[in-house]
Amino acid sequence: MLNKVLLIGRLTKDPVIRYLPSGTPVTEFGIVWNRRFRSGEEWKEESHFFDVKAYGNLAEDLTTKLSKGYMVVIEGRLSQDRWTGSDGKTYSKVRVVAEAVRIIRKPKLEEIEEEELPEAKETPDIEEDLKSAFGEEDEIPF
Repeated sequence: MLNKVLLIGRLTKDPVIRYLPSGTPVTEFGIVWNRRFRSGEEWKEESHFFDVKAYGNLAEDLTTKLSKGYMVVIEGRLSQDRWTGSDGKTYSKVRVVAEAVRIIRKPKLEEIEEEELPEAKETPDIEEDLKSAFGEEDEIPF
């Protein structure tokens, strides 16, 4: 089975770190991805919001290197949390668990920076990664 997510988006809030009882750091933050499309003669835009979690060294690094407005590439997987509320109802939430994060742009449209965080893999060109993932002859889906 395959569970792989690749997202490019902007942070909607500063990362927040907390620690599990085992001492493992966990960072949570949100990102937004905007889709622009044409409907008839008119251009429209819709926003999609995703919750992201990171663990370990990556979690600690994200809280010191990122803040609201940063544009990042997140490589990870989907995870579903399920719980029963005090009202007896079952709830569910799907989020992205980051395995690697790459900074593309700092807030306020500053110059593009290609800083990689420690657990991010070496990727010289995102477009090349996408081509290898989807095949040379396929169109990149954006």
